[in-house]
Amino acid sequence: MSGSVRGGWMMLGLLVVSGLAMGCRVAAPPRRAAPAVEVPAGWSAGPGVSGPVVAGWWQTLGSTGLAQVVEEALKANWDLRAAAARLEAAVAQARIAGAALAPRAGFDFSANRQERNFIGLPIPGAGNRVLTSRSTSYGATFSVSWEVDLWGRIRAGRQAALAEVQASAAEVAGAKLSLAAQTARAWVAAVEAAQQVELARQVLTNLQHTTAQVRRRYDQGLASSQADLRLAMANEAAARAAVAERQNVHERTVRQLEILLGRYPHGLFEAPAELPALPEPVPAGLPAELLERRPDLVAAERRLAAADARLLQAKAALYPRITLTTTGGTSTRDLVDLLDLDYKVWSLAANVVQPIFEGGRLRAEAAQARARAEQAMAEYARSMLQAFGEVETCLAVAAPLEARERELAEEYRQAEVAWRQAEERYRSGLESYLTVLAAQRQMINSQSQRLAVRRAMWENRLNLHLALGGGFDVPRVEGESAGREGKTAR
Repeated sequence: MSGSVRGGWMMLGLLVVSGLAMGCRVAAPPRRAAPAVEVPAGWSAGPGVSGPVVAGWWQTLGSTGLAQVVEEALKANWDLRAAAARLEAAVAQARIAGAALAPRAGFDFSANRQERNFIGLPIPGAGNRVLTSRSTSYGATFSVSWEVDLWGRIRAGRQAALAEVQASAAEVAGAKLSLAAQTARAWVAAVEAAQQVELARQVLTNLQHTTAQVRRRYDQGLASSQADLRLAMANEAAARAAVAERQNVHERTVRQLEILLGRYPHGLFEAPAELPALPEPVPAGLPAELLERRPDLVAAERRLAAADARLLQAKAALYPRITLTTTGGTSTRDLVDLLDLDYKVWSLAANVVQPIFEGGRLRAEAAQARARAEQAMAEYARSMLQAFGEVETCLAVAAPLEARERELAEEYRQAEVAWRQAEERYRSGLESYLTVLAAQRQMINSQSQRLAVRRAMWENRLNLHLALGGGFDVPRVEGESAGREGKTAR
């Protein structure tokens, strides 16, 4: 093999090795500095609450049934599967973005047979026959092309794609967190709806007894018993309508829960008889920890880092592009000589392209990328304030909800005593039916409101877990190759 051939193949090898080395050493952008948003040292609404946030928080709420439905939803929910598929698409896009960093290599095999006619060259003694020539050729070529990324344009695009993979991974974690909270809230709503149905049925039973009592007084011909009977019958009809309304709410709630669980909405889910008591207050950690723990904030920060990388990519597009190309192979008329280096062919080429005039497109793209980076920064700051506000609100309303539940419990106890006393006096003829009705209504309303407030207390606790980020560990993609990206992101 001659020195020129060896030099050509050596150049080809150096291009491959250097290209692979450059193309596989790109990591995601570092963490972006947070916007100038005030981050206090502790929560103003709950200064005494601290400690680590629990990852599987639904298992700490004192209900095995609740933990089971959340686990089922995390395994079977279709929205979560869609989010995982979007993550896979982002990982594939990162591979596509990084492919330009490595050399493009290809192998080409060609076979050609042709016939040529030589018009105007007569063959002696052949009359009008035309001189014909047939030939066959074979070729095998290996080519490598590589763009030298001197200005970091391709690397910036790769970094942007990796940051977007991280954002998608954070969004999958956020989808898990949201699904867990949504399923838990639906379970709480189903329990409260079942309790409201049971309460409405108890009220109907009581009113049926009251109507029978008033009817006996009417049959005895007591004064004003006719108006009392009509009023009792009207209240009984209203109680039947309330039962139907509460059943309607229960049916819708149960079916919504079944959809979240990935089940067919038969409406067969059986909720427990009552909600368990709320556990101890949730450790809320520190406000600064929210930036790294809450999935939507992690995603917003990664989107901001991706926008910064896109800006660098747009700026680098203003500079020249340098491409190196080399080919090597053989070309022969006989297939058996295709591997014989005596029939070698090779070439080396370099190409430099400098944009001069494109109607302002490249500078406009850079200005667009800069505006999008500023937009991402503003959206990150807004997300931070919203996240802090959600945690503060949940911490702030917890105590008033507990106080209201205690007062409603006391109201129910007093109203129940008043109702029983009014009924006793009514049977003795010492009280009007309106007094019995007023005491009964207050007792019913206080109990119904108490059930609703207990649900609100549970929902506020679930919202707090959601606002705190739930303790999910957001995957961090630091991949140096496309394969590692996929494994880490998943």
